[in-house]
Amino acid sequence: MNDHLLRAALDAAERGWHVFPLRPGTKRPALHGEVSCPGTGPCVNGHLKWEQRATTDPDRIRATWSLAPFNVGIATGPSGLVVVDLDVPKDKGSSDAPCGAETFRALCERAGHAVPDTYRTRTASGGTHLYFTAPAGVRLTNTARTIGELVDTRAWGGYVVAAGSTTPAGTYEALCGSETVSLPGWLQSILQPAPKPSRGPSVAVAGQSRRYADVALNNEARNVASAPSGARNAALLRAARALGRFVAWGDLPRHVVEEALQEAGEAAGLPAAECRSTIRSALNWPINHNQTRRQTA
Repeated sequence: MNDHLLRAALDAAERGWHVFPLRPGTKRPALHGEVSCPGTGPCVNGHLKWEQRATTDPDRIRATWSLAPFNVGIATGPSGLVVVDLDVPKDKGSSDAPCGAETFRALCERAGHAVPDTYRTRTASGGTHLYFTAPAGVRLTNTARTIGELVDTRAWGGYVVAAGSTTPAGTYEALCGSETVSLPGWLQSILQPAPKPSRGPSVAVAGQSRRYADVALNNEARNVASAPSGARNAALLRAARALGRFVAWGDLPRHVVEEALQEAGEAAGLPAAECRSTIRSALNWPINHNQTRRQTA
């Protein structure tokens, strides 16, 4: 078993793919975590995660796989790979649920292309991994259902289990296509985040009230972005309600407030759709009930 898995790791490294060990019979990394890092060896200058420790060095690979029958992980980012993961429905008894391969095939047809003929593996669950060479100068990251249902991708920050590895669900097997082709441009356009539009200057409103509104916007956005888990949505709700009155008074454009809080909410870890819903509903009440600015003595 060790020889078989060692060969799988060396074969991947010969392709220029950076490998690291997975716990025997599983898909979980076998390397130590940050909490238990001994601060020695490759981590002598600070903890290195699995993506940083993945290697193509055959001597390091032989030394590692001589210790145990590790499964083989491929760090997609350092390997210059984008892997499309076509999964199968968890409920295999549901005949009307399309699998990831069917969804991806339909997407290719709509784009006017055949399913690319590239290196692929069958996963232990019966799905498929399609390997593509990542575009030069572009740092793509993992996606989940961006392309379609049961279609995910692995790039920087992700890894896949290499052919030859085995889990209780089955073995990862290499299928057709010995060459890894470049990621199609039409697919890259789906995966590559659109650049954020540059924010134009806000509507100028002279006076101290506008300066106060700008300070309030920055403070509220910072509070949301730094909110701890479990309090993030509440912080976003409070911020939107507090800033709504400045929108009503004309001190801040609504779209500026929405964009700032959306960015802060996502930075805190909230889903984009949840941020939009919370912000919009929370802004409506103060905007509708603060049309007249309160006069100060």
